[in-house]
Amino acid sequence: MAGNAGIVKNIIHSGYRYVPIKDGCKVHFHFQTWRLDPQRVLLDDSRKIGKKEPMVMIIGHKFKLEVWETVIKMMAVGEIASFRVKQELVFSYPFVAKTLRELDKPPHKVKHSCTMSLHQEGLGYADLDGLINHPSDLEFIFELLKVEREDEYEKEIWQLNIQERIDMIPELKEKGNLLYGKKMYDEAEEKYKQALGIIEQLMIRERKGDEEWINLNNAKLPLLLNYAQCKLVKCEYYPVIEHCTYVLQYDRDNEKALYRRGKAHMGAWNPEKALADFYRLKRINPSMKAAVDKEIEIIHQLKKDKSEQDKDVLKNLFQQEKSAQ
Repeated sequence: MAGNAGIVKNIIHSGYRYVPIKDGCKVHFHFQTWRLDPQRVLLDDSRKIGKKEPMVMIIGHKFKLEVWETVIKMMAVGEIASFRVKQELVFSYPFVAKTLRELDKPPHKVKHSCTMSLHQEGLGYADLDGLINHPSDLEFIFELLKVEREDEYEKEIWQLNIQERIDMIPELKEKGNLLYGKKMYDEAEEKYKQALGIIEQLMIRERKGDEEWINLNNAKLPLLLNYAQCKLVKCEYYPVIEHCTYVLQYDRDNEKALYRRGKAHMGAWNPEKALADFYRLKRINPSMKAAVDKEIEIIHQLKKDKSEQDKDVLKNLFQQEKSAQ
């Protein structure tokens, strides 16, 4: 048995390898949480709540329950240990537990509340509300499954500093291009989306129109076009129109943006807007005349077909009204 300020450790099963756990390490573990009242009550078990998967935590990234980082550092890989922790070290556990229990729920299903309303209305779990109103010591039983050093795993975006995020943008773009070439459109779209997310976070830090903002925006435009192409392939026309319009605000003669927006306007049945994009494209780049004329011909044929369909509908309505008289 071992302990330090407010924590008492008891080894249940010895581990097989000790790895120094430092800031930046990624640890994988299962846990149980027991309330230490006169009756010992199980609150949570990672194998039964949320995604029912091992917990993953990055050491040194201000996890809301700091004591977990403290006790994990006291373990070896493969070890199962019990930690009895004084209530003053686990006051935030109910709020952490609520988040962990709801990891399997879609974001729009999870109710977010301010601290005041949480205390007034509760967390939505009677046992957690009881722990808030009547705090007690807790026992955590951890099974440490795996420890990865900082250089042994691919960092998530939120872990990266600004320069690392900037360096990641072309890597994500290249991965997206490779996935698109394999016709893995959803996966390619996700890579472009991640890169765009990084750029937009960085742009928020800059003043619009400043040199750094302009450089970031210039990097954003080709990514938006690639993202729009993924949407176009999946016949999601309105996002294509939106993103290509953004590109054209800063590069009014961008041929890819005009072509893709024209195709999207066709799909969304905005024929006049589609024609305007294609005619402009043909003026900008006469070498595309054959391909553009083909699209224009399709639009005119679709308009003709629709006009005939509308005439037939009106004719049928007229005949129905005449028969009813």
